[in-house]
Amino acid sequence: MTAQTQCQDSQVLLTMTNVCKSFPGVKALDNANLTVRSHSVHALMGENGAGKSTLLKCLFGIYAKDEGEILFLGEPVNFKTSKEALENGISMVHQELNLVRQTSVMDNLWLGRYPLKGPFVDHAKMYRDTKAIF
Repeated sequence: MTAQTQCQDSQVLLTMTNVCKSFPGVKALDNANLTVRSHSVHALMGENGAGKSTLLKCLFGIYAKDEGEILFLGEPVNFKTSKEALENGISMVHQELNLVRQTSVMDNLWLGRYPLKGPFVDHAKMYRDTKAIF
C-alpha cells in the first residue's frame, strides 16, 4: 500500500471549508480550507500573519468564524468555547506554550483538563495516556 493509497483510505476526521474571519480593518481568513485524515501527519504552514492560528482558534471556539463550515466526524460543529471543543475531543496546543517548570511533563500535558474518576483526579489514566504519547 502506498502512502497515497493509505491517505485515500483513511477516514476524514475534520473538514473546514471556506472559513472566513475578519477583525476591524483586517481580513484574517478568506475562504480557508483544511482537511484532516486519520492515520496521517499534517502540517499547517505559512508566513507570520497568514491565519494559521486564527483558523485553529475558529475550530477550538476561541474565535467565532464569520462564514464557512466545520465538520467533525461528518457532523457540523460550531464550538462556542474551548471547553465545549475539549468535551468533543478537540484540543489545541498553542504556539506560545508556557510550561510550568516546577511540574512534570505529565502534569503540563494535563494542566487544566485533568481526567476525573468520580470527584478525584484519575492519576492512573493520566499516567497511561501520557505514556502512550511517548
